[in-house]
Amino acid sequence: MPSQDYRTEADSLGEVRVPANALYMAQTQRAVENFPISGLRFGRSFIRALGLIKSAAAAVSSELGLIDGDIANAIRRAAAEVIDGRHDDQFPIDIFQTGSGTSTNMNANEVIATRAQQLVEGTKIHPNDHVNVCQSSNDVIPAAIHIAAVLESQERLLPALGHLHGVLVKKARETDDVVKTGRTHLMDAMPIRLSQQIGGWASQIDHSIDRILGVLPRTGELALGGTAVGTGINAHPEFGSRMAATLSEMTGGTFVEAPDHFEAQAAQDGAVELSGQLKTLAISLMKIANDLRWMNSGPQAGLAEIALPALQPGSSIMPGKINPVIPEAVMMVAAQVIGNDAAITVAASHGNFELLVMLPVIAHNLLQSLEILANASRVLADKAVNGFTVNREAIAELVEKNPIMVTALNPVIGYELGAKIAKQAYAQGRQVKEVAAEHTQLSSEELARLLDPRELTLGGIKGGAGGG
Repeated sequence: MPSQDYRTEADSLGEVRVPANALYMAQTQRAVENFPISGLRFGRSFIRALGLIKSAAAAVSSELGLIDGDIANAIRRAAAEVIDGRHDDQFPIDIFQTGSGTSTNMNANEVIATRAQQLVEGTKIHPNDHVNVCQSSNDVIPAAIHIAAVLESQERLLPALGHLHGVLVKKARETDDVVKTGRTHLMDAMPIRLSQQIGGWASQIDHSIDRILGVLPRTGELALGGTAVGTGINAHPEFGSRMAATLSEMTGGTFVEAPDHFEAQAAQDGAVELSGQLKTLAISLMKIANDLRWMNSGPQAGLAEIALPALQPGSSIMPGKINPVIPEAVMMVAAQVIGNDAAITVAASHGNFELLVMLPVIAHNLLQSLEILANASRVLADKAVNGFTVNREAIAELVEKNPIMVTALNPVIGYELGAKIAKQAYAQGRQVKEVAAEHTQLSSEELARLLDPRELTLGGIKGGAGGG
């Protein structure tokens, strides 16, 4: 590239060539050159969190008399552009970098300082002395992880889960009249209502919502004010508490100063806890998606209990084939989240003395999990659950032929005779009540009552004490 496309910047190590139109400076460029590893970059939610921190820090520092008001206003104007995503292309550093995330903190400081000077010509604004005042990478990056995670949870994931839960509850109401064969070990078991199965899914999502809400107060604890090692050196004593209050006001989130800055910088237990809850949600989505996939299997040689919406051709060679693409996509999201949790677990175990040195990879994996779970939950609700149709005739036929229904006769005829009837019914492809009529003294009316499929979904002991 021609030399005129570059400019020269300097830092404590010397001069560096930087792209002429870049808002960042020498330290960012060094990191770009040092870490050509994955091509993975910090995403929108993390860059937004950095912008929020820098904006709040300028406001708080001005209130405390630590920087000039005009400089603070310029920083806040530039930070607002970062918050809004106008300069995401100016954050080019790889996720796999210095474990503290210092490179990315300085990236934010340099971009905001440069842009602030462009907005207010003639004002010298320094990345460290002004944009980074009362801060260290060691408290900024942990705080950015927590801020981004809380906001992604509140603004995207929890609303998506609420939507999925609502769609599941609605579908359960619509299918309450459908009695289907229950299955344990993938083998026929006693009948259930389709609404009961879907209600179980809805309960899983409801519990996931509660779990995520439960961890957010701890995720909302911010390391800001601890600076380099947790002692608060070079930070005003009120900086941490004022930052938490300002960020809460700016975002609508609930943030507090970490009660112990040494824990907040040396560990990421809150992120680990949240990731664990996301893994639990992923497992719930895996179960729901897998059930849908099995129920949709067929259309001739599978269960064929439901038909998922036909969204796209399923084969490049087999005409007419339609695959359960949404459940499969959701299952892959779940697998990725489980893998992300494993990476977070390993990374968070490397809190050595006063600093955890794998912060960027925790940030990337945690925020990716939040993003893809939110998106997958909405897709599952809108493109699978909401639109599937029920093959009522096939379901009813399978229920009537289910030999396991003889279980309801156990209190009346005993287990051994029941097993004999079930075995014969299965071998001959006949209904249980027909075979039971040949082996018991029960009338056809009594057998019809005891073996009524819907009644069997209500529980209790049929034909005995406690039953109807």
